[in-house]
Amino acid sequence: MTSIQTYKKDGKNFYMFQIYVGTDPLTGKRLKTTRRGFNTKKEAQLAAARLQIEIDKGEFRKKSVDTFNDIYKLWIEQYKNTVQESTLVKTKGIFKNHILPSLGDYKIEKITVQVCQKHVNEWFNKLQKFRTTKSYASKVFDYAVILGFITDNPLKRVTMPKNIEQPVDSEEINYYTKEQLIQFLKYLEIEKNFKAYTLFRLLAFSGMRKGEALALTWYDINFKEAEIRINKALSRGEENRLYVKTTKTKSSIRTIKIDMITMDILKEWKKQQQEDCLVLGYNTLQPKQLVFSNECNEYLQPTKTRKWMLQVQKKYDLEKITTHGLRHTHCSLLFEAGVSIKEVQDRLGHSDIQTTMNIYTHVTEKAKEVAAEKFAKYMDF
Repeated sequence: MTSIQTYKKDGKNFYMFQIYVGTDPLTGKRLKTTRRGFNTKKEAQLAAARLQIEIDKGEFRKKSVDTFNDIYKLWIEQYKNTVQESTLVKTKGIFKNHILPSLGDYKIEKITVQVCQKHVNEWFNKLQKFRTTKSYASKVFDYAVILGFITDNPLKRVTMPKNIEQPVDSEEINYYTKEQLIQFLKYLEIEKNFKAYTLFRLLAFSGMRKGEALALTWYDINFKEAEIRINKALSRGEENRLYVKTTKTKSSIRTIKIDMITMDILKEWKKQQQEDCLVLGYNTLQPKQLVFSNECNEYLQPTKTRKWMLQVQKKYDLEKITTHGLRHTHCSLLFEAGVSIKEVQDRLGHSDIQTTMNIYTHVTEKAKEVAAEKFAKYMDF
């Protein structure tokens, strides 16, 4: 028996009902349809009875998929089983902020190449990673083709825009030279935030990702061999939850050597951490004790590092780079020191050598000057 409900709109009483219409063959979920806007209860009851007859005869067909957003909801349910939670959160963010506002309300079968071209051009003009946005949108169209709602992916036939007039000098520099790094660490040490100093020293001298450093436990550090094993990373999941994800690819599970000065700094920080936490009532001698924890001896918020960096950069008028820029810095200085591309790839945990080449093609200004001097000396005229 369908339940008739009443509701108010503009101060007037209206009637509505919700009725079960079957199971969605794509998701296995129960499907319901809602009818509202009836002036009397009797009208609602008659409409419900007629609809029930249609359902019983198999004549009712609820179109559960209509818009790009509908297909996206089906696709994301499958996609979430194939990626890490942190990747899922980033993907949902791209759709929420860029793709769905552009394409979400379009009827999927009505989206043409011209419509796609219009929005790709918009993404190009406002997004640095517009290709990534286009790629994710294309996955939804591909899924619509698989499900049989459309026969062709219109995004595959757009013309990708290019900014051919962009000068090389316009690239944002997100790394320090050797001299800038020395200056940054010196001022950081003056600030007497030893936790921050230790963390940034480690990032700059190891090249590890911030998430990898924030997930480190003392068990991962081998002081005798001056090595650190990296096999996990702190990430942000759904509902802003922090969690540690394991590194799935073998190439990213690595053990790297660390210079003795940095190891001595880590030893000193370990002692200070024990003293600080003892005052607060926390035991840091447990095997899974985090190397860098917050005041509650829990995961340090990743945003904290940005605040620490900006504080020092603004106070001492230093060049502004991000925390990830210290990884770029380490890579650049490795190249400057003459380390091979393959060694850099292994140390930084890139899955293939092309990633090393694509992301870290820049070198420091000093390295550029040395290259010019070597060339001039070789030509000798």
